[in-house]
Amino acid sequence: MLVIKVGGGRGISYEEVCSDLAELHAKKHPWLLVHGGSNETNALATALGHPPRFVTSASGYESRYTDRATLEIFEMAYCGKVNKGIVERLQSLGVPAIGLAGLDGRLLAGPRKSTLTIVEQGKKKVLRDDHTGKITSVNTELINVLYDAGYVLAVCPPAISDDHVAVNVDGDRAAARIAEALGACDLIILSNVPGLLTDPEDESSLISHIAPSNLDHYFKYAKGRMKKKLMAVKEALAGGVGRVVLGDARLAHPVQEALAGRGTVIGTETNHRG
Repeated sequence: MLVIKVGGGRGISYEEVCSDLAELHAKKHPWLLVHGGSNETNALATALGHPPRFVTSASGYESRYTDRATLEIFEMAYCGKVNKGIVERLQSLGVPAIGLAGLDGRLLAGPRKSTLTIVEQGKKKVLRDDHTGKITSVNTELINVLYDAGYVLAVCPPAISDDHVAVNVDGDRAAARIAEALGACDLIILSNVPGLLTDPEDESSLISHIAPSNLDHYFKYAKGRMKKKLMAVKEALAGGVGRVVLGDARLAHPVQEALAGRGTVIGTETNHRG
């Protein structure tokens, strides 16, 4: 099983991603898609008068502050427009796709973090009414039942908490946990950059290959959302995934290009292609 995560930032070509996935499906190459929807969520939140708030945790990671109102907007964008748009595209290409959120059938579950410690203007603050969580279980039985019946999954947050509350979870780390649970050999993480760059302003500064044992050294190059992607990479490799590729979702055939080694490949030399 191949697990692909495609982000929700500007410039991403869902048409190319879906077309590429349809080709893999026609070749009997099984896959599961995890997708984001941040750009759509930001636009909807702003239009509804509840603009997004991004915060930096005490450990230095940027995330969306998700109060209950934000969570409901998040569900509208992710589970509604983006997820069903992807399912529509895939079905038009002959793929028997089903769209699920992580809370459906407790596909993705774990504890809720009801408070969030952030750093703002050099000071630590505690935010309450937070609806974020961490995935500790993946319902592989549900996934296998659907695949055995011939369906293909497009999955998005939110997940469900241990106390049955919908929670926002990081999509990259969700994909890592799914890849681990399914025993995937490859995890492809696609975004609107070519991969990990030594200079975020220079797309020619791509780091093409990283040995897992040296991954921590490269966190210094990760800015903004890329920090979470490297954390997802680290978790996937620790969970037994053989290779992770940070690829470019703006390309033609973005999934197959990543599989061929275009992007930042993190894995052993035996897993590295290209």
